[in-house]
Amino acid sequence: MDVLGKTYLTKQASLLLEFARTTSDSDLSAKLISKAADLKSQADPLPDKDQGPKAPDVAMDDGPDRPSGS
Repeated sequence: MDVLGKTYLTKQASLLLEFARTTSDSDLSAKLISKAADLKSQADPLPDKDQGPKAPDVAMDDGPDRPSGS
């Protein structure tokens, strides 16, 4: 069984909430909000696998091996 990613589940929940806000059918809106909550609860315990390593800072402190920025 494949596990869906956190980003995917969060995006789907956001879309359901957006649809819930735009519909005039209160029953449909309630069902969409409930489904969005289910997706969010599935996404919460998942690790943020889609976040790669952090990029190094562009502006680094001048150290002994780096020339001064002046």
